Amino acid sequence: MDGYIIGTIIKAALVLAIISALAGFGTYIERKVLAFMQRRLGPTHVGPYGLLQILADGIKLFTKEDFIPSGSNRLIFMIAPIITAATAFIALAAVPMLPEFTIFGVTVRPIIADINIGLLFVLGMMAAGLYGPLLAGMAQDNKWGLLGAARTAVQFLSYEVVTGLSILAPVMIVGSLSLIDFNNYQSGGMGDWLIWKQPLAFVLFLIAGFAETNRTPFDLLEHEAEVVSGYATEYSGMRWGMFFIGEYANMITIGFLASLIFLGGFNSWGFLPGGLAIILKVSFFFFLMLWVRASWPHVRPDQLMWLCWKVLMPLAVINVTLTGLVMMF
Repeated sequence: MDGYIIGTIIKAALVLAIISALAGFGTYIERKVLAFMQRRLGPTHVGPYGLLQILADGIKLFTKEDFIPSGSNRLIFMIAPIITAATAFIALAAVPMLPEFTIFGVTVRPIIADINIGLLFVLGMMAAGLYGPLLAGMAQDNKWGLLGAARTAVQFLSYEVVTGLSILAPVMIVGSLSLIDFNNYQSGGMGDWLIWKQPLAFVLFLIAGFAETNRTPFDLLEHEAEVVSGYATEYSGMRWGMFFIGEYANMITIGFLASLIFLGGFNSWGFLPGGLAIILKVSFFFFLMLWVRASWPHVRPDQLMWLCWKVLMPLAVINVTLTGLVMMF
């Protein structure tokens, strides 16, 4: 039991360190990709190819004045960014990131907690993370913050239903909520990937994933041209940084979920070993989110709700119904 606890603590520390580093590196990649697509240069002045820009950003975050505005609810203002960052990392606890491997004679399972309701746990924690922007906006004595909080509620009500319904049909086929069971179900090769059986569910999950992670075209919570920075208007320093570390961690989580549920997970892919295959799949989804930001305009709140309640949710219900009928007959 002691070895199990120590192993779990080591895995949790590694996930925290690696995902935090990837979140920082993600900001650099995002700037470079956006600059390439918009015919700009991006970071070039700090270190070779601008690579030390990540270090410069980190120094700025840690040393920038961290103030709490007068008139705000001090306690809620302080804990809101912690909720966002903490729930993003807790969600990763039930995500199997790589296939099992052996090191120094010890078999390692790259998952912190293999629970039989892993998928439900991950989505539940990501949904709980939306309380961060909601509370942050409401805690400020600032109208832009309050508008950001209101938009968080709109987004929350719109897309949580679609996210749940989109994965219901794959859950019915696999018969489990364990992400490892999803991976094993698709172990027969590319022909067994669930995207071929559930293409509509894949598209719906992907669209809902953009909303879950507050990415363009659903970046309503903080859109600068409309609500300054929304829920993050009064934040600075590391409190501001925690919101965006949480956002990048959620982007990585959505990439893992889409890969594990629909694209064969960490099973070997042709000549590619399973570990490399899932890293490439997650990298593709991360790049896709940057690509969409560079090329797609954001929607208005009323358009977001129209898209959810009148288009995506009916499609998800039809998909679940048809899947159930096919399984019955």
